[in-house]
Amino acid sequence: MSQTKTLIDKQAVSINKKRRSQWLEVWRRLKKNKASMVGLFIISLLVFAAIFADFIAPEGFDDQDLYRRFIPPGSNHFLGTDHLGRDIFSRIIYGSRISLQVGFIAVGIAAVTGGTLGAIAGYYGGKLDNTIMRLMDILLAIPSILLAISIVAALGPGLVNVMIAVGIASIPSYARIVRASVLTIKDQEFIEAAKAIGANDFRIITKHILPNAMAPIIVQATLGVANAILSAAGLSFIGLGIQPPNPEWGAMLSAGRHYIRDYWHIATFPGLAIMLTIFSLNLFGDGLRDALDPRLKD
Repeated sequence: MSQTKTLIDKQAVSINKKRRSQWLEVWRRLKKNKASMVGLFIISLLVFAAIFADFIAPEGFDDQDLYRRFIPPGSNHFLGTDHLGRDIFSRIIYGSRISLQVGFIAVGIAAVTGGTLGAIAGYYGGKLDNTIMRLMDILLAIPSILLAISIVAALGPGLVNVMIAVGIASIPSYARIVRASVLTIKDQEFIEAAKAIGANDFRIITKHILPNAMAPIIVQATLGVANAILSAAGLSFIGLGIQPPNPEWGAMLSAGRHYIRDYWHIATFPGLAIMLTIFSLNLFGDGLRDALDPRLKD
């Protein structure tokens, strides 16, 4: 028994080394994709701006001065000022904190909850699998943005409720992806070996199955951050998301639409911030998907 366990441990070490080398190969292929690296560069800039917004932004996000309303972009105000005399560039910089926070936390909620449900359904199968997946089918039958609107309408607007709503609306896609991966992996030899030495189900799922199912989850999470940011902006645009004076890009776009004919910059720059963020995340997600696809090694 001890010899068998030692052999399994050696095989696990070998698998871990192979996995590390595979991730290095993925990074090498990712670097060859110029569009993906451009997306990664823009994302890095946004993360940097969100972390150091207090030092980068020339003003506070809610510093009002009615004597400087509707100033167009220029040397004093890089992106102009809004209807309350607030610096738009500063508000966009601070808004990156909110948008990225919503994106990452909402995806974290969806990935953890959906991944857990998908792993349980795929590993145990039977009636439990059928019950969980039928619940996911019910959620999938409702458009994600409509489901998010319903949840926020029930819970009330606010940052936390938006993250919960967007996260719940994204759970089914992660559950289906993880379930498909678990069904592919659970009958392989190293899983049978782990069962033979007495490993419990929790250890098998967390230590052996999920680490080998991370590639599709990572890709889905990367693209999911973009969808979460877009959903949060949409909720804020209709007044159900982050409330003023917090500088959320969707709320800024909603406030600026009333003045777009005379003062185009108020709505244009928050819209460009949303577009650039979604575009860069999609570029990086597409490149990461290609890098993780073993059929595209060449």
